Amino acid sequence: MDLIIDHEENTAPYEQLRRQITDAIVTGDLPAGARLPTVRQLATDLGLAVNTVAKTYRQLEAAGLVETLGRRGTLVTSSVRPGDKAARQAAQIFVAQIRDLGIDADEAVVLVREAFQR
Repeated sequence: MDLIIDHEENTAPYEQLRRQITDAIVTGDLPAGARLPTVRQLATDLGLAVNTVAKTYRQLEAAGLVETLGRRGTLVTSSVRPGDKAARQAAQIFVAQIRDLGIDADEAVVLVREAFQR
C-alpha cells in the first residue's frame, strides 16, 4: 500500500490518509486481518504529526474499518460489505457533480435526504 500525502492539496492530511486507507480496504488491497503500521511509524514515514495519524486511525475505527488491539496493533476488520466500493465511487461522482454546480456540503446532504424520502 503506497500512501502519499499531497501538502499542496486543499484536503487536510488526515482526510487524505483516511480516504486512501479506506479505499485500500474496500478494494481488498488491505484485506481483513491486515495489520496497519503503528501510528508513530506511519507518521514518520509520511512526515506527519503523530496526532494526525492517530486521528485518522480513530476515524477508521469509528467507521468499523479497523480495530485497535493494544500490543497486537491496528487490524483491518472483516466488516466491509461488497457494495461499499460501488457506493463510494457513486458518492465521489456525486460530490464532484455537486461541487461543479456550486452546491456546498450542507445543501448536498439536504438534497440526498430528500431523495431518500421519495
